Amino acid sequence: MGGLNGNSPRNSPRKTFSPKNSPRASPRKTNTTLKQLLLDSRSMTSSLDSETEELLSLISYCSFTYTFTDPQESPSQQDLKRLKLIQLLSIIKTLIKPLDDQVLSPLFIMLSSNLFRPLPPPIHSVVSVLPDDDDLVSNPTPSWPHLQIVYDIFLRIFSRTSVESLRIYIDHSFLLSLLALFQSEDQRERDNLKNVFHRIYSKLTFYRPFMRKTMHDVFLHYVFETDQRHPGIGELLEIWGTIINGFSVPLKEEHKFFLNRVLVPLHKPKGMQVYHRQLAYCVSQFVQKEPQLGEVVIRGILKYWPITNCQKEVLFIGELEELVETVDPQLYKELALPLCTKITKCLNSWNSQVAERALYVWNNEQFWKMASQAMEEVFPVLVEGMEKNLQGHWSKSVRQLTENVKGMLEALAPFLYSKCLLQLEIQEAGERIEEMRRKEIWEKIENAAM
Repeated sequence: MGGLNGNSPRNSPRKTFSPKNSPRASPRKTNTTLKQLLLDSRSMTSSLDSETEELLSLISYCSFTYTFTDPQESPSQQDLKRLKLIQLLSIIKTLIKPLDDQVLSPLFIMLSSNLFRPLPPPIHSVVSVLPDDDDLVSNPTPSWPHLQIVYDIFLRIFSRTSVESLRIYIDHSFLLSLLALFQSEDQRERDNLKNVFHRIYSKLTFYRPFMRKTMHDVFLHYVFETDQRHPGIGELLEIWGTIINGFSVPLKEEHKFFLNRVLVPLHKPKGMQVYHRQLAYCVSQFVQKEPQLGEVVIRGILKYWPITNCQKEVLFIGELEELVETVDPQLYKELALPLCTKITKCLNSWNSQVAERALYVWNNEQFWKMASQAMEEVFPVLVEGMEKNLQGHWSKSVRQLTENVKGMLEALAPFLYSKCLLQLEIQEAGERIEEMRRKEIWEKIENAAM
């Protein structure tokens, strides 16, 4: 196979794609080619030191990219480019003097040409992942052997370049292109992007409002405007977790808006269990900073409660239990009835995992404290749920757990439990009488029709 030359276009790596032809490409526009930049840089100085010459030569070579899907591409040329990238990274690591514009400009063109590429169409189906399954499905990117080194080069450049110089090359278009790459199906690339994006947020503070807004837009589009899965929601939420951790108290209205209008609705999508761990962490950070916000979150979770997804129900029950431990105790009385009603409905579920998880909630001391704030309203609901399980649940383990919780309820308020039990018996007797009356009416109608 041929080398890098204009006479063998099929064997040479592909040129940088045009941003105009790809919606996911970097929106940065430039009329200056890499070759022109190199020529201009050489004309500015009569002689370049050998180290800079070598750098520019390597950058020029590495600015060409391969598809890794075209069978006519040369594997040997792909391997050669990887060696060149490693060599470039090694030189940048050992440089003593900071990089100047003469090198930075072609370097960022090289980074953009390799990173900002068209991604495969997203997978339309939602992947169902068990709550304890950390080994998420990941489709490896064919070009990862090159991309991994490119990300390392970017991080090395970023750490040793001044803020003033970075601002020239990292603009809004560059950030939007990075954000689009979070749709990559490759977990390794998303992990690197998370690191890159967070470092930019930490160092280039003047871009923070823009970066927060663009991430808002990604979340809102995912929740309300598309039914396609977005592989990078979890990584973006991890970035937000560190951002929220740095918020000062009292929280700004902008941040409360983000909790109410973005984080809470993120409980809605079908594939939520894939990123639930990161979402729950972000929500808990808000509630720990301002416990009064717990009411907004709890009512939001109840609003988006799944009807047929048992995995999500188990996750939601666990999240509610954690929130009760951090929410403002003054809200207990107001939240007790809706929370206990939902938990009781879950412990009556015919799915044994949901029922058992809901019953285990009553081992939580804070949950008992919350329920005790509205005993008169909560106990009738609980007693009815306990008796329903004991009389007819198919699972032996669920019935046994129900017996244990019933014993705790009776020990807590024996008179109230007996009173609720009596009311339940009266209610059931009334329902039986009504059922008998209804049957008699239908029998009379049938006899009259004969």
